[in-house]
Amino acid sequence: MLRIDNITYSVEGRPLMEEASATIPTGHKVGVVGRNGTGKSTLFRLIRGELALETGSITLPSQARIGGVAQEVPSSDTSLIDTVLAADTERAALMTEANTATDGTRIAEIQTRLVDIDAWSAEARAASILKGLGFDDQDQLRPCSDFSGGWRMRVALAAVLFAQPDLLLLDEPTNYLDLEGALWLESYIARYPHTVLIVSHDRGLLNRAVGAILHLEDRKLTLYQGTYD
Repeated sequence: MLRIDNITYSVEGRPLMEEASATIPTGHKVGVVGRNGTGKSTLFRLIRGELALETGSITLPSQARIGGVAQEVPSSDTSLIDTVLAADTERAALMTEANTATDGTRIAEIQTRLVDIDAWSAEARAASILKGLGFDDQDQLRPCSDFSGGWRMRVALAAVLFAQPDLLLLDEPTNYLDLEGALWLESYIARYPHTVLIVSHDRGLLNRAVGAILHLEDRKLTLYQGTYD
């Protein structure tokens, strides 16, 4: 689980959180809400360890992977599908090693692990995610440089969804999606096998994709069970 324990953090002397606490059970889908400027995006940066707490602690299970969309994918000659596939760094490393390994024991270990992580269905899974976010089969083979920043944000979202981190942090993910893409994302999040925290002003998303609401108000965190409404 994600445990936020009595954290305090200030920006230029203005406290955003004071002895705030919350516990998010593993696998929960949680909407993070609060007025503009209360510190929702800052909370995400604290969870990722990008900022240092003044007091308190934020803990996750050991080896837990945190993922989110910080910026659009770079403009490059790499195709969309290959960009998304590369986001699963363990699979990419194992596939590379499989082509060069000579030790029989190590080859067996690599093949077993590739089966464990369902590596052989990876291209189909990546293509399905890209399609859900608006990229048809031909688009997926085109280089990232063919697409504008907004569309490359969608590729970045596809990449993190494909990588399936244990804790997925999404900050206003529907801002760069059309209605069809937003509805697809709602459905995907509802089925996502791990923990998700979403900062969003989209009440539809908060009513259909999450099962709890984390409210940041008066420098405190309160976890409510149920949808936004």
